[in-house]
Amino acid sequence: MTTLLLSDLHLPASASTLRQDFLRFLQGPARKARAVYLLGDVFEAWIGDEDGLAHYGDEIAALRALSEAGVRVFFQHGNRDFLVGERFAEASGASLLADPSVVEIEGRRTLLTHGDLLCTDDIGYQRWRRFSRNGVVQWLFMRIPGGLKRAIADRLRRGSKSAKTRKSMAIMDVNDTAVSACFLRHGVDRIIHGHTHRPDVHHELIDGRTCERIVLADWREHSREYLEVTREGWKRVDIAAS
Repeated sequence: MTTLLLSDLHLPASASTLRQDFLRFLQGPARKARAVYLLGDVFEAWIGDEDGLAHYGDEIAALRALSEAGVRVFFQHGNRDFLVGERFAEASGASLLADPSVVEIEGRRTLLTHGDLLCTDDIGYQRWRRFSRNGVVQWLFMRIPGGLKRAIADRLRRGSKSAKTRKSMAIMDVNDTAVSACFLRHGVDRIIHGHTHRPDVHHELIDGRTCERIVLADWREHSREYLEVTREGWKRVDIAAS
């Protein structure tokens, strides 16, 4: 059996080959897995379950079919889809996973996180993250008319892209001290995350242990990658070859 993990698909609300390939993943490789973990930013923007369920009906139905086939499905919030809620979970059959979470993956305790919590050098983003996760702020936002909510979300996305052009690559990557503290705090020797769009594997010595940090790939024009983990190890797989 295998466990599959992926993040940063950034599926748009409109028709897209990204969406087609995600459905192909759910109806193909995912059916042979023990569990599937979606580690955030699956959707380009999720402004609430009512809107999201209307725009992503095919994906929700495919996730429900996957869970009903016996595959455990987990969803962890990203910075683009942190408003995914219980209605999504009920409709899709997915379990919402706290960020971070320590889970056992194919016999090995592993910490899963979207990854943005580790980017502590980006002070402006961390300030926005705390604000946007505030329960009162979310309660107020959810009571705004749908069209206005989407306009706000679009404006925030444009602002985020503009801000990134003014930030160094180092600031937008994970902070080494934050990573080390995460390994120590949770007592694991493996972290898997996305968010940074820098797929790689990093090894470092933490408190006498060799620890591994696997960064998931974002889905790009010519790459649709997920991580396959077995008892023997892990590998990256492009859905084009699945």
